[in-house]
Amino acid sequence: MPGSDGAPGRSECGKDEEDLAELARSYDWHVRRRVAWNPCTPAEILNSLVMDAVQWVREAVAGNANASQAALERLANDNSGYVRAAVALNSRTGPVILEMLAGDEMVDYDSTLQKNRYLVKEAVARNKNINPVTLAFLSRDSDEHVRAAAASNPHLTVEAMNRMVKDVSWLVRDNIAKNPATPEDLLIYLSADRIMDVRATAAVNPRTPAAALSLLAADKSWEVREVVARNPNLAGKDLEDLSGHWSWMVREAVAQNPQAPAEILKRLAEDKDQSVQKAARSRL
Repeated sequence: MPGSDGAPGRSECGKDEEDLAELARSYDWHVRRRVAWNPCTPAEILNSLVMDAVQWVREAVAGNANASQAALERLANDNSGYVRAAVALNSRTGPVILEMLAGDEMVDYDSTLQKNRYLVKEAVARNKNINPVTLAFLSRDSDEHVRAAAASNPHLTVEAMNRMVKDVSWLVRDNIAKNPATPEDLLIYLSADRIMDVRATAAVNPRTPAAALSLLAADKSWEVREVVARNPNLAGKDLEDLSGHWSWMVREAVAQNPQAPAEILKRLAEDKDQSVQKAARSRL
């Protein structure tokens, strides 16, 4: 049985503590790292790895949900930014440590984006244990990725969300549209965003009201129509309209919608496209 904090119970762990303790003393750092990552490794053994010479072992300890508060406090001051970022992501890290790490300027070069990323600050902004003041501080960061991370946090205040739906970065607006705590009026606003990806994200948010979904069902982009066609909250009339869309991907999405009525499914079961036929027939 899993523990109350989501960690696996003893019956789910393949090795006992003596085995793990022995492996934690292995000369091979790859073995020690696996012990440090293991969700069954108890805090006492993790404590023995906190000062490991290899940063990747310490990073694994920092990311383990069994790590003690003392271990997390020590690792929050580690000389490796990757270790500090792992602490910031840990679900057990408390608001005091997160507040300290919120000013961490460690950067890592993202070759895909060809720019530096503030990994620690981004991780802090995502952590649900962050206090509202620290989260509000990061929501105004000069870096768009830090603001986007803050925008994804369900503890973000409505006041901050109201400001961030107009952020210059579409990544920020997209994460507000994805946030499960975003109010309906802001989802309506984002449903008309100039960026297709933001509108598509709003289309799948279960909090997006029916009126906004109807507008998205008539969106100029077929990609948005495909996404909204999968939303179980979409009105029957809109499903009916989308079932005749020129794109087979939109029609297939309608067939996969759990609320699609039988009459639509029967018609789509005879669709000219085999993928649409298959999706509809699997629902009949």
